[in-house]
Amino acid sequence: MSASRRAARAGLRSRAAAKEQAVTREARASERAGTERAGGPVTAAPETAPDAGPVPKPPLIKPAVRKRLVPYWLLLPGILWLLIFFAAPLIYQASTSVQTGSLEEGFKVTWHFQTYWDALSEYYPQFLRSVLYAATATVLCLLLGYPLAYLIAFRAGRWRNLVMILVIAPFFTSFLIRTLAWKTILSDSGPVVGVLNSLHILDVTSYLGITEGQRVLATPLAVVCGLTYNFLPFMILPLYTSLERIDPRLHEAAGDLYARPFTTFRKVTFPLSMPGVVAGTLLTFIPSAGDYINAELLGSTDQKMIGNVIQSQFLRVLDYPTAAAMSFILMAAILTMVTVYIRKSGTEDLV
Repeated sequence: MSASRRAARAGLRSRAAAKEQAVTREARASERAGTERAGGPVTAAPETAPDAGPVPKPPLIKPAVRKRLVPYWLLLPGILWLLIFFAAPLIYQASTSVQTGSLEEGFKVTWHFQTYWDALSEYYPQFLRSVLYAATATVLCLLLGYPLAYLIAFRAGRWRNLVMILVIAPFFTSFLIRTLAWKTILSDSGPVVGVLNSLHILDVTSYLGITEGQRVLATPLAVVCGLTYNFLPFMILPLYTSLERIDPRLHEAAGDLYARPFTTFRKVTFPLSMPGVVAGTLLTFIPSAGDYINAELLGSTDQKMIGNVIQSQFLRVLDYPTAAAMSFILMAAILTMVTVYIRKSGTEDLV
């Protein structure tokens, strides 16, 4: 009885195993058939990402390129300013200097360079006088401005700001008003002429040809005084800036080496302040050479500078080619002298 039961149980197990094998084979066959129909292995469908909105477009200009363009954009206003208010008028003035014609018939560009030679040969005394007056005023500004700038930089202390305000104060008034004030100061009945007469200084200056008789107004001395006063701040400010940069320890080191004050100034202070000297000289000489207000108000017809001639040719005679030619001659002469001066001064920095 037990043997028959064991045989029945074995038969049931074999049938169950055969059924499981058949089911497994059917499942594998169905998977193979699905793969063949799809043309590739069956993979699970990827999960769809949530909608993040529209994809932003890439910038038209890359950040690196934009950063490289920033300096050029910053330079653009200055370049436009120079082109509009410097290059364009300069080109127009150059074309005017080679024109011929009259105000009634009009001026035309005929490339008449003879105008330059005619202007130079006729008005060369005014050119030389302008250079002489400007050079004299520049030297006086340097002699007067250097001690004052030295005082402000090293000795003024808490009074430095007050002294600087006093130096800049003349800029608060008009250039014309300052020059008219000097016309009152140097008048024949003014205190300056009275003091100079009592000291018999006018006799010496009259002998030298700087003044005429017992008067200062309408003489070369009056013109140079006006130029010196009006352009003195342009000399003091660069000198002060240059002197302020000098390390005080250099003066202490010179004193430790038993150098005298004058030797310290000659060997240390003045060479280190040369950039300020050069800058102040240029800022004083260039506008002084082309100035015409001081000669017009403080001088006479014998003290006319080239600026007065150019102003007269433009506004009174209406000879535009001659005036433009004289302007270019003056500009070329100043540019040549400035270039030679900078090379001879031996400094590369301008304050």
